[in-house]
Amino acid sequence: MSAVISRADETEAAAAAPRKRKRLRPFYWPFVIPALAVTCAVIVFPWVFTAWMSAHSWRLGGDTAFVGLENYARLLTDTRFWESMGHTLFYTILSVVAPLVLGTFAAVLFDSKMPLRGVLRAIFVMPMMATPVAIALVWTMMFNPSLGVLNYLLSVVGLPEQSWIYDQSTVIPSLVLVETWQWTPLVMLIVLGGLASLPREPYEGAEIDGANGWQKFRYITLPLIAPFMMVAVIIRSIDALKSFDIIYAMTQGGPGTASETINIYLYNVAFSYYDIGYGSAIAVVFFAVIIALSLVMLHLKQRAKWND
Repeated sequence: MSAVISRADETEAAAAAPRKRKRLRPFYWPFVIPALAVTCAVIVFPWVFTAWMSAHSWRLGGDTAFVGLENYARLLTDTRFWESMGHTLFYTILSVVAPLVLGTFAAVLFDSKMPLRGVLRAIFVMPMMATPVAIALVWTMMFNPSLGVLNYLLSVVGLPEQSWIYDQSTVIPSLVLVETWQWTPLVMLIVLGGLASLPREPYEGAEIDGANGWQKFRYITLPLIAPFMMVAVIIRSIDALKSFDIIYAMTQGGPGTASETINIYLYNVAFSYYDIGYGSAIAVVFFAVIIALSLVMLHLKQRAKWND
């Protein structure tokens, strides 16, 4: 009899369980809808509208006319567009490699037990705190061929003076110098965080085996901080690809078009020549390039693991 009552209680409890779970299910849509609305308004709608504009011939203040893929076909024969893409790629590679090498070296240096390393770290990260336009104005004065301090320093050590941002062959490396000065501290902080989390056992074993400092860095430190370096590469790549303010404030894409990256060219097409439709096509293509590069870098990041 007690067994029958027990089974009946279990059946009733099982039947009531779904009702209880259904009654306690959280109703979260009122909290999700505002976030979705903001996302659509800020991200989705601008890109949909940009894609729509890229399929039209539209000059600012004029009428629009549907042209389909004509703007994209125009890109294939636009030599200035391809030159700006080359400038962007060159600028991005230099702006990633130089801070990565110098930032890693600075992180290893500041990770050692050197005197006043806390003060030196604080001084080293100060360039990150300055605004890009202020940095551009200061470096423009320093790059001045006649009055700039950089040519004076070169003359002091007996090196030939340079034209810096006023020469087509040196303008992009000069801009990369500014980018490196400002963002090497960011790479240093990322790699320094990785160094602080490394285990000590591999180093103790290497010391027992008689490894020197370079061997420990090459075979232990570098593989272990590779994921952190990859994070720095991704952040710096994104930042360099979208770089606009420093370049525009210092050169406006000049001399000529020697430093005209895709962002500068896009700005000129849309807001100097008022060709909104063609500028939108450039933006869509550039966005596709960024997505492709992001996927490649994310794939590389997945491979840069400690257990690989």
